[in-house]
Amino acid sequence: MSDATRLLIIDDDEFFCQVTARAMTRRGYEVEVARDEAQALSVARSHRPELITLDLKLEQSSGLKLLPELIALLPDARIVVLTGYSSIATAVEAIKLGAVNYLCKPADADEILNAFNREGGDPAAEISDNPPSVNRLTWEHIQKVLNEHDGNISSTARALGMHRRTLQRKLQKRPVKR
Repeated sequence: MSDATRLLIIDDDEFFCQVTARAMTRRGYEVEVARDEAQALSVARSHRPELITLDLKLEQSSGLKLLPELIALLPDARIVVLTGYSSIATAVEAIKLGAVNYLCKPADADEILNAFNREGGDPAAEISDNPPSVNRLTWEHIQKVLNEHDGNISSTARALGMHRRTLQRKLQKRPVKR
């Protein structure tokens, strides 16, 4: 058995997995990759990683739903949630559910490693001078309501008073920048 720290990358983006796994292997980590929820749990049981990166939006599932299962299986593992679909609501939930950090993609290997090693918050964190745009606030609100409805598109659309297909189209787009 190797003395290298074991890392599990859970993400459905094949290119991201390859690039991140290669970068972490070069840094001396023993890396395994999982592309979906079932594979993630299987690899977590056999590989017993100390560090886990978890994509928030997996092809058939939500990283938020997988997070408690991973923590129950590996209570000492440090988990960083990564996403290209960041929102305040999902960041808060990820931390409440036990993630040690939450990063927006794209994130490189050094940023990910810093996220694992960072303890506590940063009281000197930069506060923007400009409020978020209306489009960003809309995105945040949709994410909050979607989270409240456990990712159910139909019930979220009803709660928002919009057609389900309209909501699906909005969710397919990248989040709006501030």
